[in-house]
Amino acid sequence: MKARLDGEIAVSGPALAGSLTDLGLIDEYRLYFHPVVLGRGKPFFAGPRPRLRLVSTDVIGEETVRLTYVPA
Repeated sequence: MKARLDGEIAVSGPALAGSLTDLGLIDEYRLYFHPVVLGRGKPFFAGPRPRLRLVSTDVIGEETVRLTYVPA
């Protein structure tokens, strides 16, 4: 898919992202944090967390922070 398309391919949700991580198909992770506590939920990295390197942080608006990681 990556070879046929120009630009970015966005994926959301831990199940699909986990499958793509296991196959080594993710070039960059962009994690968005909002100041809301839900109390439960499905972890984004359900299994072993891949080795990641933080490459940037951005404040988006007044209530969101984006952390961008690449595989280490």
